[in-house]
Amino acid sequence: MSISYKDSGVNLEAAEASKKKIAALAKSTFNENVVKEIGLFSGFFKLDLKKYNDPIIVSSVDGVGTKLKIAFAMDIHDTIGQDLVNHCVNDIMVSGADPLFFLDYIGTVALKPDHAALIVKGMAEACKQNECALIGGETAEMPGFYSPGEYDLAGTIIGALNRCDIIDGSSIAAGDQLIGIPSNGLHTNGYSLARKILLDVKKVDLWKKVDELGMSWGHSLLRVHKSYLPVIKLVRRLPGLAGISHITGGGIEGNTCRLLRPGLKLQIDWSAWQMPPEFQLLQKFGQVIDSEMRRTFNLGIGLVFVVKPDYFNTIFSKLTTAGEQPVHIGQVLAD
Repeated sequence: MSISYKDSGVNLEAAEASKKKIAALAKSTFNENVVKEIGLFSGFFKLDLKKYNDPIIVSSVDGVGTKLKIAFAMDIHDTIGQDLVNHCVNDIMVSGADPLFFLDYIGTVALKPDHAALIVKGMAEACKQNECALIGGETAEMPGFYSPGEYDLAGTIIGALNRCDIIDGSSIAAGDQLIGIPSNGLHTNGYSLARKILLDVKKVDLWKKVDELGMSWGHSLLRVHKSYLPVIKLVRRLPGLAGISHITGGGIEGNTCRLLRPGLKLQIDWSAWQMPPEFQLLQKFGQVIDSEMRRTFNLGIGLVFVVKPDYFNTIFSKLTTAGEQPVHIGQVLAD
């Protein structure tokens, strides 16, 4: 009896159907710098050396963690790709870079073309919103590796900037002030703890509306990780901006401290803003101590600008005028 690849769990026909749908979605993100079509062994992107006369290439790779488990439980697959792109965009833009192009990886036990198309649809939408092109990726079927109906995602983003525009925190000094920009939820971090509290301890119905949230837990947890491209572009070249941190795993202190040289520390005013209701409920339900909340979740602050004191009012006012809701959350001190 002859055994085929399909008998082992790999459906080449489904993979081909997915590739056609994905290629069309990716092509919708192309700009004048994309050189070749989807389908070759590599993606091709032209670097504009008129814009970058002393170019530095900036890259980042990431995933969305166990937020995927909520997407599986809700059977909602068109937002998780947006999470992935926005997370990666934020990670390179805090260094001052422009996003150029994005590459994705989807690993699954058995490819479902409709799911793949929804995932990539989200990626394509986010790429267009973030002014970058989706120029390639990889979809892998690995029978026996993942649980049925589940998949994993990873993304790589490439950006560029001129050397003189690098933002690395090297000028941060004692007395610099911290401006926080609100998040719109958990973003893509802390989901293992959140799932433990909500699903194992409280056994919540992810679809049931929660009055404090104004929506169900499932929809709250699947809110798309906010892209900070517009707000970063607004202030990244202004004098007095010393550093930017993207608040992901590790919380406000853990991420912002990555910018500090030895001899400096942060003083966070945790009373400067109110934790959004989802964090308040998670803390209450899980009886989570403050220090654990602060190192696990963003607690409502998704981005932090480190600003020289003489320029604080100017930058704070510019952010406010642009419709943001900045919060003065602390300062840098000598250790």
